[in-house]
Amino acid sequence: MKDEKNISNFKADDQNIVENTELNIWEALIPVIILIGLLFYNIQFADNSMFGEYSNQIILLIGGLVAAIVGFFNKVSAIRMLSEIWENLKSIFVPVLILLLVGALAGTWLVSGVIPAMVYYGLQVLNPSIFLPACVVICAIISIATGSSWTTSATVGIALVGIGSALGVHTGMIAGAVISGAYFGDKMSPMSDTTNLAPALAGTDLFTHIRYMTITTVPTILVTLVVFVILSLTSNATGNTDLTNLLMSINSTFNITPWLFIVPAAVIALILIKTKPLVALAAGVIIAAIFALIFQPEVLASLDDSKLAVVGASIFTETQVTTDNEKLNDLFSAGGMIGMFGTIFLITCAMVFGGIMDGIGALARITKVLLSFASSAFGLFASTVVSCLGLNIAASDQYLAIVIPGKMFKQAFEDKGLAPENLSRTLEDSGTVTSVLIPWNTCGAYQSSVLGVGVWDYFFYAIFNWLSPFTTLLFAAFKIKIKQLSISK
Repeated sequence: MKDEKNISNFKADDQNIVENTELNIWEALIPVIILIGLLFYNIQFADNSMFGEYSNQIILLIGGLVAAIVGFFNKVSAIRMLSEIWENLKSIFVPVLILLLVGALAGTWLVSGVIPAMVYYGLQVLNPSIFLPACVVICAIISIATGSSWTTSATVGIALVGIGSALGVHTGMIAGAVISGAYFGDKMSPMSDTTNLAPALAGTDLFTHIRYMTITTVPTILVTLVVFVILSLTSNATGNTDLTNLLMSINSTFNITPWLFIVPAAVIALILIKTKPLVALAAGVIIAAIFALIFQPEVLASLDDSKLAVVGASIFTETQVTTDNEKLNDLFSAGGMIGMFGTIFLITCAMVFGGIMDGIGALARITKVLLSFASSAFGLFASTVVSCLGLNIAASDQYLAIVIPGKMFKQAFEDKGLAPENLSRTLEDSGTVTSVLIPWNTCGAYQSSVLGVGVWDYFFYAIFNWLSPFTTLLFAAFKIKIKQLSISK
């Protein structure tokens, strides 16, 4: 669910889990403890952070350095660690390109009027009383159709944040609703990469896995919707009081027309016919650039004498369209490709840390220790959940949080007489959906950057994502729908 096979050419069979018998559990945990401690300090004292704007990135590199020192003391060669770092960096090449294209998409969709049009029409359809549950449903539908929470956030997610902000809804709530819906859809879509990866690792088929996931996933999304209905009904959003002024400001600044919806429709259509995300997003940038020249010549002229220069700048650098309504001015700004550099730096540093941790054998050691506590069936489920969560933190990568536990726990599930779909469902309920809750994980960094809302701001409101692991443990504890291996096996 970092999303679909196309976003990263990740292959489970290519993943070599490095084991190191010389390394004990306490040594394996030293880098993780230091990393979490420094990050906690940085969060608590954000106004006086240790390393300025790039504190989290530098802390990840410090964690990597500590892991490397632990590795040297355990006779792990620098070549092995560098090799694992390189493997990790190669795996994020395509996601980095996608991030750059998303930055370009935001800029061109602004100057072309696509985002303003979405906000304009959305304000007339959505209101605070139904807005949050509507966000969940809309994003779930788009994500099921595309198989991609990343694409969902980069298209309708951005627009919904804009609409909700104009209505006066808390941005953390909006992002939480968007992410909850997007990850539900991604998790249940047969086109999602993690939905294919989890059953492949566990040893079951795709549609058995999806059917079995509904047992825990449907109750979780229903609870999520109920909570968002309550939040919508009790929120103090005041956007309706100046809705007319907002609509007039948008209409007077941009040429608003339904024709602008051709751009997002084209991107979603390309994803639906299984076009690679890089191609689909690039097409969205190009079409939006053309539409900007056709539909928004006055906007372009107000920013620079050269309309082509404005379109080019919207792709690469920061763009700001000023209206006569102060509330809209922050909304109608975009960072372009350059606005994604901080996120790309964060993901790169996370991959360095995760690569060294894998290279010294720390990830395998931590997972093995968790496996040793799985004396009962519930203990096995709990160990799998903790392993997935821990690897999302330590490896900073959603795929590794699925692959390593998937490979290492498969035999244990068989030994307990549990059908493989128990493992595949648990991998998704804990590894897939929680990745977005970790700021330095590739998924957390992506969603935070695209939606413009910090992970800690949306963490509590990403209800589906943090509730899913609890749901799977609850079902395991009470032995609800826990499928056993057939006698023939």
